[in-house]
Amino acid sequence: MEKNPKHFCIILAGGRGRRLWPCSRDKYPKQFIDFFGTGRTQLQSTFDHFAAMLPQENIYVCTNHEYAPIVMEQLPEMAEANLMIEPVNRNTTASVIWATLIIQSICHDACIVVTPSDQFVLNAQAFYKNMGKGLGIVADHGIMLTMGVSPTRPEPGYGYIQKGERQPDADVFSVQSFTEKPDRDFAQLFVDSGEFLWNTGMLLASAEVLRQSVRRIYARGFSGALPEDHNHSLEEVIDFVRNNYASLPNISLDRGVLEMCDNVYVMRCDFGWADLGTWHGIYECMSKNEGDNVVINSQVVIEDSHNNVIKLPEDHLAVINGLDGYIVAEKDNVLLICKKGDSSALIRKYVNEVQMKYGEEFV
Repeated sequence: MEKNPKHFCIILAGGRGRRLWPCSRDKYPKQFIDFFGTGRTQLQSTFDHFAAMLPQENIYVCTNHEYAPIVMEQLPEMAEANLMIEPVNRNTTASVIWATLIIQSICHDACIVVTPSDQFVLNAQAFYKNMGKGLGIVADHGIMLTMGVSPTRPEPGYGYIQKGERQPDADVFSVQSFTEKPDRDFAQLFVDSGEFLWNTGMLLASAEVLRQSVRRIYARGFSGALPEDHNHSLEEVIDFVRNNYASLPNISLDRGVLEMCDNVYVMRCDFGWADLGTWHGIYECMSKNEGDNVVINSQVVIEDSHNNVIKLPEDHLAVINGLDGYIVAEKDNVLLICKKGDSSALIRKYVNEVQMKYGEEFV
């Protein structure tokens, strides 16, 4: 595969992954876990996908001080200069603009893919084809392009993008609306309408378009967040962001870009995708054994049980009888057993309750 030196990637790896608690914990969240026993963590798998399609030295990873040693341990092939460590947690917009400015100082007309570190790609070749096409579109048309996939179920744990007007390319649409994690009834309406795509969290844009768009986002609620280019060199702007990082607005890239910018489009992709941030998402994307149970790298004896997802420590054995539609997950000092349904909201509730009642060691 020919690699374009103007193509770059920013991997976001600073999340705490609490929706996969208790296996994903604050000190060692989901992106750093080999969930499926493949020998590669989610971060490593994401890095591998992009290293196959663009120069390895063009891949940057954004994380925080707490996780920086884990990133470098898991990605020894990545130069330390490509690790962007947030001085303080300021959500994804701040980290992306900082990385974008660094990239633009290296390649002014770079095109960038911003991606989460915890996605599951079913068809790698289709993924490379979709990414290559998307990068070509943003280079030629000066737009921001999100990557969407057709929903297969009413999943309340995902974001949804409503397609607007179809563009000359049959798979590209304007973005009419964005909804983050709707309740199940709304999610069902979205799926039934045929107008919505799941938001993969991947955003493609040229460095210049991304930088100018973020400037406009910040200008609405934080005057002077980024200095004007005609008064300052790019190096001075980078220093400004680094030195004033703690004062930057705390806003996610999805919310800032999809809800506040008017030059965002969505491309319908066919590479097969799942967000590995929820137990239900993992259940849906994995093959099932007898009884439609998903057993993740665990030793289990199952009888008269159906539609469960089970994840246990490698040295533990579970005997399960008469269970239907549950999550059974154990890690260190916590065992979780709860209905699979809309587990994301339930688990957030349990994590908060456990943290308040029993302390940080269980979170």
